[in-house]
Amino acid sequence: MTEDWNPESYARFTDLRLRPALDLLGRVGALPEGTVIDLGCGAGAVAPALRTRFPDRRIIGLDASPAMLDKARATGAYDRVRQGDAGSWTPDSPPALIFSNALLHWLPDHAALFPRLADSLAPGGTLAVQMPRQQMAPSHALMREVAARDFAEHVDTAGWQPQVADPRDYARLLGPAGPTEIWETEYLQRLDPVGDGHPVRHFTQSTALRPFLEALPPADHAAFVAAYEAALAQAYPAEPDGSVLFPFRRLFLIHQRP
Repeated sequence: MTEDWNPESYARFTDLRLRPALDLLGRVGALPEGTVIDLGCGAGAVAPALRTRFPDRRIIGLDASPAMLDKARATGAYDRVRQGDAGSWTPDSPPALIFSNALLHWLPDHAALFPRLADSLAPGGTLAVQMPRQQMAPSHALMREVAARDFAEHVDTAGWQPQVADPRDYARLLGPAGPTEIWETEYLQRLDPVGDGHPVRHFTQSTALRPFLEALPPADHAAFVAAYEAALAQAYPAEPDGSVLFPFRRLFLIHQRP
């Protein structure tokens, strides 16, 4: 993705996006001395919860988006915010906690990335990760279907692979290096009706839909969205009040360095 994130668009579903972060934070145990890193901090939605949980820790937020970092800085909950690429980031000193909510699925080569993050922890430190594992659900699969059917000259889906692997792959990757807890949760989210389009499209607009629209000429955006929304209406029909029931699966991982 080349364009910056839109904090206002992303924040439309703050409550739904924050709940998994709080569920993950609730499973983080005792930590050694050291810094807390909010890796991919975005607009800092989880920052107040991190500050409440770790009031005496140095908490650093890192994100690639200047617009998101402006919002994160304004929370006042971080000791410092830094702009950087999480895929190549290395800490200045071994942190006690690397907390990453809804970021690492955007980055490639998890077989190298996850061990590198785990190895950067202080002894006894924790890597806590939440990633959407929604790629095979209609909300995400329909984007690829529409692209392959109608926009193949602009969007190449032939070599597509899921961004998030099977949970057992992460267990095999990190389990031998230290205690590792992995689980999945499917949240049944009720999305309120919107005046212009399907509620699920509004949910994916600021995240999974972005790369598809960026790959298309602007003149094709409306046609792509219309085809995607028509398919969504079949997969996620409206309830009598106009809302939509939207199951959303997420993978959680907590690894402790011995």
